Amino acid sequence: MGLEDIRARIAKAETEAGRDPGSVTLIAVSKVQPLDRVEAVLEQGHRCFGENRVQEAAGKWPDFRERFDGIDLHLIGPLQTNKTRQAFGLFQAIHSVDRPKLANTIARIAQEEGHCPDVFIQVNTGEEDQKAGIMPADADAFIAECRAMDLPVQGLMCIPPVDEEPALHFALLGKIAARNGLTGLSMGMSGDFEKAIALGATHVRVGSAIFGERVAPDSA
Repeated sequence: MGLEDIRARIAKAETEAGRDPGSVTLIAVSKVQPLDRVEAVLEQGHRCFGENRVQEAAGKWPDFRERFDGIDLHLIGPLQTNKTRQAFGLFQAIHSVDRPKLANTIARIAQEEGHCPDVFIQVNTGEEDQKAGIMPADADAFIAECRAMDLPVQGLMCIPPVDEEPALHFALLGKIAARNGLTGLSMGMSGDFEKAIALGATHVRVGSAIFGERVAPDSA
């Protein structure tokens, strides 16, 4: 496993799905990875990374940005409204827009700042109580609401339930995107990204298969 292996598997999956080469963006999920592992992937020329928490990203990426050009950082974890302004200074895309209050906050800060990260709306395709995301039945209305706020909605994101066939959830997300004229599909992780690519993923989120198993942060 490693970056080159994952790139090769993505290219093969693109070909098998009849997709254009390079049509899938690999987001290297660097959350709670040691800095030396992240730096090694940067040294290999990769520039698109995903973080789960604003605070962790704020402690890691400004230094890397001073040393590496062209870093494209995506927030793939939940965003608290009180961290939204800080997120604007760190991330080029937010994949977890999942409720009207957050969408309103992003829209307001975008007006004040004069720019806005790309937005992906998180859909709770498994309708799981413990998971963030707009319910599938509410997705069309929420997409329209976000567009009415002039948010740059690029697509949708989902995290399938761990005990269900992910392809069913990828297909559902694709249907919601298609009927709303959205082309971005942020779906697929280390264990299932080939299935996601076959079903139209434009962004896959791969962590452990690139970096190795995550290291739990100190409890302190």
